[in-house]
Amino acid sequence: MGITLLADYFPLVSIDPSTILLTLANTAIIMLLYFKFLHQPVCRVLDKRKAATLKEIEDARIAKEKAEATEREYLERLAQSKEEAQSLLAEATRRAQKREEEIIAKAEKSAANLLERERENIERERKRAVNEIKDQFAGLVVLAASAVAEKEINESANSRLIDGFLANLSN
Repeated sequence: MGITLLADYFPLVSIDPSTILLTLANTAIIMLLYFKFLHQPVCRVLDKRKAATLKEIEDARIAKEKAEATEREYLERLAQSKEEAQSLLAEATRRAQKREEEIIAKAEKSAANLLERERENIERERKRAVNEIKDQFAGLVVLAASAVAEKEINESANSRLIDGFLANLSN
């Protein structure tokens, strides 16, 4: 027994030099046919796909840049709107405070004017009452004087006259 061949153990596997040469020749012919007829069209299709993919990538990049620019613009407008709202609120608050001060000043002035008018009215009424009292007193003095003139003046009559006069004053 000598050397056992691999083909003895695996009868389906065998190495045949003519099969190897034919397989290599077939592969070379297929490669030549591929390069002669298919390589250019396949390369064109691949180039077109590559160009389309690159264009899509570029379009996506441009769209992303536009979206970022739009977002920045939106954020800027939002910030500007907030600033304008704050400014409007501050202006409205300032105007409201000014109006409040004007209303308070007007009310204080009106109250002062009303108080002054009432003081003047009270003073007028006091003077009128004093004048009335003076007029009544003068009338009583005239009555007392006429009563004294009509009667004889003696001490008891004079005393009665003064008591009557004082009684009239207290009423």
